[in-house]
Amino acid sequence: MDSLQLTFDGTVAILTMCTAENRHNPAFAKQMLSTLEEVQKNHTCTALVITASDEKCFSLGIDTDWLMPAIQSKQFDDIKDFMHTMDAVFKTLLLFPIPVIAAINGHAFGNGAILTCACDFRFMRSDKGFFCFPEVDLSIPFLPGMIAFVKKAVPYYRFNEMKLSGRRVSGAELANDHVIERAFDSHESLMEGALNYAKTFDKKRSIFGEHKKRLHKHIIETIDNENPYFIDNMILTV
Repeated sequence: MDSLQLTFDGTVAILTMCTAENRHNPAFAKQMLSTLEEVQKNHTCTALVITASDEKCFSLGIDTDWLMPAIQSKQFDDIKDFMHTMDAVFKTLLLFPIPVIAAINGHAFGNGAILTCACDFRFMRSDKGFFCFPEVDLSIPFLPGMIAFVKKAVPYYRFNEMKLSGRRVSGAELANDHVIERAFDSHESLMEGALNYAKTFDKKRSIFGEHKKRLHKHIIETIDNENPYFIDNMILTV
């Protein structure tokens, strides 16, 4: 079974992550990038919703069951390729010429939470799932580019607290901080709300993409100019 499924509701593309924890590894990164490119080539699409099929998890982030053995066996080229591909995923989302809406149906931890911050808008359940940056407990520092685009989604005071404490935050709290547009009390209402919001958009790709290109110029420059030093020199853990 593919780890990602692409379906459509009218002109809205729905990208569903289909594994239990939706961990990020080389196969996930490459398929995510390929699927985003497929949506981008479909000029009938006016918005994209990213969600997951699991009842508990949106995404638990980097696949440590792959990463840690890869580090121990010194598969450095594979790790570097994965990190650069994930950066390509983040850049694609940041510059996507149609709205990208994360429908966070469950736990979003680490790279899973970071992925939603690269999206334009976020919706989440209030009754299930937490949003968390556990990297401080895993000895994995954020790359400079990650810090830059998470700060566009999360107010600095909340990001500072979450990043340094590793505390789990609920959808209701994220709604108060305007990290998400709205919290919903069920999976059905979450998807209905995200899709209804997606259907309000019918912007020209040229202007929407140009807005994002100018708005996120400094973030893209940080990803391109600062991340490679840490990735290529394998400065990924402490």
